[in-house]
Amino acid sequence: MLATAVGFGLAFGMAGAPLRAEEQAFVQALAADVSEDSALAGFYQSRNYAPVWTGAADAERRSALLGVLARAGDHGLPVARYDAGALVAMLRAAVTEGDRGRIEAAWSRAYLAYARDVHSGVLEPSKVDAGIVRTVVRPDETALMVAIAGEDPLGVLMSLPPKLPEYARLMKEKLALEAVSGDAGWGAPVAGGKLEPGNEGSAVIALRDRLVAQGYLPVSAVASYEATITAAVQRFQLDHGLLPDGVAGEGTIAEINVSPEARLQSVIVAMERLRWMGDIDRTGRYIWVNQPDFTAKIIDHGKVTFQTRSVVGKNVADMRSPEFSDLMEHMIVNPSWGVPRSIIVKEYLPLLQQNPNAVGHLQVVDRNGRVVPRGQVNFASFSAKTFPFGLRQPPSDGNALGKVKFMFPNPYNIYLHDTPAKDLFSKEIRAYSHGCIRLADPFDFAYALLSAQSDDPKGVFQAALDSDVETMVKLVKPVPVHLVYFTAWPTVKGEMTYRRDIYGRDARIYQALSEAGVVLRGVQG
Repeated sequence: MLATAVGFGLAFGMAGAPLRAEEQAFVQALAADVSEDSALAGFYQSRNYAPVWTGAADAERRSALLGVLARAGDHGLPVARYDAGALVAMLRAAVTEGDRGRIEAAWSRAYLAYARDVHSGVLEPSKVDAGIVRTVVRPDETALMVAIAGEDPLGVLMSLPPKLPEYARLMKEKLALEAVSGDAGWGAPVAGGKLEPGNEGSAVIALRDRLVAQGYLPVSAVASYEATITAAVQRFQLDHGLLPDGVAGEGTIAEINVSPEARLQSVIVAMERLRWMGDIDRTGRYIWVNQPDFTAKIIDHGKVTFQTRSVVGKNVADMRSPEFSDLMEHMIVNPSWGVPRSIIVKEYLPLLQQNPNAVGHLQVVDRNGRVVPRGQVNFASFSAKTFPFGLRQPPSDGNALGKVKFMFPNPYNIYLHDTPAKDLFSKEIRAYSHGCIRLADPFDFAYALLSAQSDDPKGVFQAALDSDVETMVKLVKPVPVHLVYFTAWPTVKGEMTYRRDIYGRDARIYQALSEAGVVLRGVQG
């Protein structure tokens, strides 16, 4: 019987030298076990099946892998998928060199599974939600094996998780939430209704205690809704995307009553989302549109240099704004609006069939973009599938796109734009569009973008605007734009902010993570 895990290490012969019987048994077992995995098969063949994990000289490498697997739960990963205990048990129970070959393969598979998960995520996002169309870059398995077989296995393992500062802050929050243990959690929930300055009673005390437990108020014996509670409620509201009026209305109380477990789920999902984006360069200038936050930001070298409120897609199956990254290449000033096909056939064609003069602000156009007089079209003769025309709204003050749209050509026909419906920006939940992102301050957004290529960005933009003609203004250097969906996000100072799961995407992602083996640790209440 092979004595111990560290006792393995039969010397392989030099290339071309005949293998001893026990070496042949190892090679045959290893080769058979990895035969259906082209990356592993090719890797081991390229090194004459020399072991990576089970040789006498591999103790440091084994120890390094077991160390990171022991902490895999800190990343919100499915620990059982890698089963470090089983890897050790297999080593201890090995009897033959054939056993060792199969164990070698098992260790490599566990390493590759961990490396893939911690580097770029446990899930395939588009399989969880069709609105997440983000391209995930997976690490090359051969390169991973070559790296771990090198002289610094611990360094390789430590390099795998995202190096984004937000990822480290989310992990810190995860550990803090896990420490909130016991049935009490953050204390008794606050009774429903509305609480405001001047109120007293048990509900105010529950509100006070909940704010203390969540770090918004020092330990206090205050029993009435006075100034310190008002200020604490305002801070809470700011951190949770609520109107900061200092009044604990129905929405604020609902958010205060969210359990540590639910917040922990949001954090775990946010970490998974960041792993999907782990290879994206965010060191220069980019645009960040966080849909549940209803904001669009321009960020330069880690600092927010411009921010505006946004409106995102309605929470309807074919109107939710998708998640992806692209490059913004230009803006169109005084745009015409080419009505999307889905809107034409679902909303406007039925109106035109009833009244050919309906939606008079829209032009009927053929496939070449030429205007077709309405009198020449028998709308009633067409169905949603056969209607051959398009609809277009010329540039105007009432144009659905407003006075400017910002283009990053993509197959989803999504862009950022102005809107005449300015009243929507005063609402707390701003999910009203057909999928595109509307901006509250589009002109200032344009000035900020053009400031990178002009000493007079306002003048450049206004000259195009004053022409009243549809005009393309190119960005000399295209700007990365990221349409994201984070309900848990740390500030630059490390403070956590939370938002509501407006599309239910986080719930679906967490359910998928749970089914993959991710478990909550510590939190019970």
